[in-house]
Amino acid sequence: MANKGKEARRTKVIEVLNKARAMELQAIHQYMNQHYNLDDMDYGELAANVKLIAIDEMRHAEMFAERIKELGGEPTTEPADKVRKGQKVEEIFSFDAVLEDDTMDIYNQFVLVCRENGDSATMKLFETIIEEEQSHFNYFDNVDEHLAKLGASFLARIAGTPADTGPASKGFVTGGAGGAA
Repeated sequence: MANKGKEARRTKVIEVLNKARAMELQAIHQYMNQHYNLDDMDYGELAANVKLIAIDEMRHAEMFAERIKELGGEPTTEPADKVRKGQKVEEIFSFDAVLEDDTMDIYNQFVLVCRENGDSATMKLFETIIEEEQSHFNYFDNVDEHLAKLGASFLARIAGTPADTGPASKGFVTGGAGGAA
């Protein structure tokens, strides 16, 4: 009988992990879309930072997937929502700040679910990711404030900055694993 209760608790934790993973997948798509658009608008510095945040979200999605697999679940591959395309630069950062703020609120609720179901490892995972989401929120909110106060002069300072985020990390092919046998 205790085994049934344990399985039910594990199922609840897997459910919130999959909801969080879906949210991360949506954020990845949203931020990469914004990265491309900001780069096209020649706001390289903003584009580069949004891309780096998207990469953080990719790491979060993978961390959630790994924990889901550890618990015997199947990670979702579906994003939580659709990407909002064609945003103006003045809209992007307030939109993203709200997205991050909402994410932190939801993840804090998920921490409670983990606590109630006796899963301290997943609780710690959420707490770690919440801290990173706070950094994302701070950046988006800061840029939004600059846009609100300085407008065109802020954007003029950034126009023409490079979008390069440094050397690309090695992938399967460039890292040697996909080489000839």
